[in-house]
Amino acid sequence: MSPSSTNTASLETFLLFSQDIPSQNLGFVDPRSATLDLNVAGKDYVIHQSPTILNRPGSTTGAVVWKITPLVADWLVRSDNPLWTSGVLSPASIVLELGCGISGLNGLALAPLIARYVLTDQSYVARLVEKNIAENSPLRNTRQSGITCQKRRGKSSAVQSEADLRFQPLDWELDEVAPELTGNENVKSFDAVIACDCIYNDTLIRPLVQTCADVCKLRSADENASSDRPTICLVAQQLRDPEIFEAWVKEFSKCFRIWRVPDNALTEGLRANPGFVVHLGILQDAAETRN
Repeated sequence: MSPSSTNTASLETFLLFSQDIPSQNLGFVDPRSATLDLNVAGKDYVIHQSPTILNRPGSTTGAVVWKITPLVADWLVRSDNPLWTSGVLSPASIVLELGCGISGLNGLALAPLIARYVLTDQSYVARLVEKNIAENSPLRNTRQSGITCQKRRGKSSAVQSEADLRFQPLDWELDEVAPELTGNENVKSFDAVIACDCIYNDTLIRPLVQTCADVCKLRSADENASSDRPTICLVAQQLRDPEIFEAWVKEFSKCFRIWRVPDNALTEGLRANPGFVVHLGILQDAAETRN
């Protein structure tokens, strides 16, 4: 993975946007349909969305599914994903997602493989995201790693119960990040925080980065967490506007050491040439402690 910093934001932007990026339009899967049939890692999902809310004044972009989301969900559950092979993700992991939108798709896919997944976004998505959780009924799997569904190989998957997947309203500009977000009084921090295609508006860059940092800072105050296991921040996005992307890299690098996940560690659909990119970040203080 290639390190980036504030001083190299322009270079990172040039390297990514100098490639031939095919048009994805705005990046919606289908902004006109009220339901979508999606397949992630061999499992079918029926996702409810709201074209009506999308078209309201105020640009409520979380009301529909973006193209990058099912690709990230598929990548997250693969056993060769570097988050699994490095031990960041494990059956004991607790993950928070920022700006999850109405689908909850990353959580639906990953929650059965980990201890708990907390979806967050503004309250207007609550009804649909909770409906999608209820109707797609993610089940906890007893497998010990992020391997895709055994049903694809003609075997039935062993399950214990419904996966621990929940939604919590969180506004980056108004709400405080607190340990209570974990939903467990004995757990005070997260192993990873995910933001999937949340960078499209320059006015939200600073609140998003600050929220990412605040979530990661919970780790240092968690007496039950290992000091050599900092919270990892994963940011996946579609490449649209070079100025907004560069502004995000500069702001993110103020708080985090940042690496771009290389193409050979991504699925084909996520590789840079289709116009998608994934970065990982560790809080600077935490990274120095780890080193």
